[in-house]
Amino acid sequence: MHRAVSRRMGDKAALKYQVAGHYQDISYTEVRRQADQAAAGLISLGIQPGDRIGLLSENRAEWPIADLAVLSTAAADVTMHAPLSAEQIEYQLQDSEARAVLVSNQDQADKVVARLAKLPKLEFLVSFDPVSLNAISPHHPRPTQLDWQELCHRGTLANLDNEIAKREDALDAASLATLIYTSGTTGNPKGVMLTHGNLLSNVRAMMQVAFLEPDDILLSWLPYSHIYARLTDNYLASAAGITVALARNIDSLLDDLDTIQPTWLTAVPRFYEKIWNAVEALDTDARNSRLVEIFGPRIRQLNSGGAPLPRHVCDGFAEAGVPIYEGYGLTETSPVITFNHAQAFRFGSVGLPIPGVEIRIAQDGEILTRGPHVMAGYWKNTQATEQAIVDDWFHTGDVGTIDHDGFLAITDRKKDLFVTSAGKNVAPAVIERLLTADPLFEQAVVYGDGRNFISAVVVPNFDLLESVAENLACAIDCQDGCVTTTQLLDYIDSKVQHLMQVVSQPERVKKCLVLEKPFGLADDELTATLKVRRRHIIAKYQDRLETFYNQ
Repeated sequence: MHRAVSRRMGDKAALKYQVAGHYQDISYTEVRRQADQAAAGLISLGIQPGDRIGLLSENRAEWPIADLAVLSTAAADVTMHAPLSAEQIEYQLQDSEARAVLVSNQDQADKVVARLAKLPKLEFLVSFDPVSLNAISPHHPRPTQLDWQELCHRGTLANLDNEIAKREDALDAASLATLIYTSGTTGNPKGVMLTHGNLLSNVRAMMQVAFLEPDDILLSWLPYSHIYARLTDNYLASAAGITVALARNIDSLLDDLDTIQPTWLTAVPRFYEKIWNAVEALDTDARNSRLVEIFGPRIRQLNSGGAPLPRHVCDGFAEAGVPIYEGYGLTETSPVITFNHAQAFRFGSVGLPIPGVEIRIAQDGEILTRGPHVMAGYWKNTQATEQAIVDDWFHTGDVGTIDHDGFLAITDRKKDLFVTSAGKNVAPAVIERLLTADPLFEQAVVYGDGRNFISAVVVPNFDLLESVAENLACAIDCQDGCVTTTQLLDYIDSKVQHLMQVVSQPERVKKCLVLEKPFGLADDELTATLKVRRRHIIAKYQDRLETFYNQ
């Protein structure tokens, strides 16, 4: 598909990326040329169809080009999140039996080098930036090392256009395209096997409901190592022939919005929540004006996925004339299952099934889906595959409802539902959304499985907390990462009790652990797409939460 689009788009900018503070363009023709050079370079190294190649990099222009190159060799890439530790990287490269790894820079190369003793099948290391492998122990085999330019030059000399065409022609819907490992919160990560057919089916379905236009510009910042951005910001954008501008990082996103003035943006709820928290205190007219100013005069569509979007945020953006359309999917479903769009949307839902995709609700409330988007299975894990896919229906692990018009709403993760000691079934996400709907709370995780009441770990809006402290004439004291000022904790407790009036007694949060800083990616409290890792957070703070129940 990309080859045909590149011939049609020619010199049109496929990618915009920053160099020394200024955006530069790479045309569709140039993207294809570099991808073919890199593919030929990999083939000349001996990469065979079906081999696995690791891809460990932050978002940068080389990432989607390298991905195309790997796919053109008929190999499969193993896309790894840039913040992963050396140990996590070792597991994924070892489990996938990767023969090569593409890394961005010295930091990522060092993680691989640190674990080479456990990676006997790793033969090649290619780096986008020049790196040194001097840290390799002389007792361990040294992988063949090239930088990106050397790989492309090698491919140019090899002149393997016919071999690339032969390999691409041999690909079919069942050919493995990529391995993406799950977060592994309850054990070792599982490698999700997505085929060329999986990815193409999702792109073709989304083309029917995304309504991308030739002059659209998409600002991209979510990690391409995650299937959400890879599908929407990369494959879908390429299929539509639009231009993708790479944001530098999340901290620069507002500046990049101002510079690029995109028409499309895909993001996760945490980003929209942070924007909303910054403007919520303004009066309605000022707030609406500020939201329009932030996203620019050309914005046509904001998309959200990866986690539930708080309803008050959704309603606030819609009131400002910059609606956020939620979708839903998982890595195992390539990823999109349902999608809201301008011609069919319902706020509070995650949309209708995309074309070719079926959904239904099991007797226990779990969402099931069937169609060409469902993965081929988990890598080397037949048991997990058979548990997840039964009679062609993939069990998502999410609980939800379908309304009379077919719109899907998500309640919670099935495994996150818990039962109190009194036998009350609780959906924690519902309680957490109640808390974070109040401006005082930015993040929340509730706890109470088998307990006689529910407690919570909360992250306050620190600007508001400072105002509360000033009004109460007290300081914000902290110890071991938690706020300890009695007056503030009493105030927060009273606020929580007020918020809990809309749920039954057994569902009400009675005690809160108030953190002094937000959940962080570096602390392994958030996923690569900024979803809260509930179980990890509960495990991290469980000893302190237990003190509530021992009083």
